[in-house]
Amino acid sequence: MTRVPNSTAVMARRAPELVEADDAQAALYRQLDYFPTPPWAARAGAELIRRLDPDARTVWEPACGAGQMAASFRDYFESVLASDVHSHGYGYLIDFLDPAIPIDPPDWIVTNPPFRTAPDFIRLGLQRARRGVAMLLRLSFLEGAGRHELLHGAEPLTVLAPFSERVPMVLGRWDPEASSATAYAWFLWMKGAEPRPIMPIVPGTRDRLWMPDDAANFGSKSDAPLLAAMGG
Repeated sequence: MTRVPNSTAVMARRAPELVEADDAQAALYRQLDYFPTPPWAARAGAELIRRLDPDARTVWEPACGAGQMAASFRDYFESVLASDVHSHGYGYLIDFLDPAIPIDPPDWIVTNPPFRTAPDFIRLGLQRARRGVAMLLRLSFLEGAGRHELLHGAEPLTVLAPFSERVPMVLGRWDPEASSATAYAWFLWMKGAEPRPIMPIVPGTRDRLWMPDDAANFGSKSDAPLLAAMGG
């Protein structure tokens, strides 16, 4: 398994601008563009993949953070590989955007990528996955001339699945009590498939897919591994 030789340098090259008021921990989270996925929203994505591709068996989650999404996938797929460019205490340490990574192609590559590098995740994902790519992104990813080819080109978007309910994501942790005005959607590309009508993720999905132990398993902040890694 490939390890990242200098993940701090990798993050710095891809980091969004920092905020003056950030403390060291918040600055690190912002460098990582680390906004963990609510587990229920991850499960909604897994259901979409199973609906679109019932034969899907293996998944690679390449921006796994503390495992909120990857762990939620294990009820849906036979094998889930979890990795990240920086160690959050879960999964392998792999820079997905390194084109030389040697790895067995999974059926699907699925993640909530850093928004800034999402196009790169999609392009490399389509090269590496056998069957498809699914990305959880802000709905505003639909905008911009630079993304037109990804959405409407030779391998066009197969399914857009916007959430009818809000999907709150906050910097550095999953907060079960958070709220948000930002709209999110699952974007799915299945190789060889024709584009399909929009598949809205209907109201009530949050309550249906929220598991009793989610808050206990994923609702805490994991400061120590991140700050320790910065000093290494």
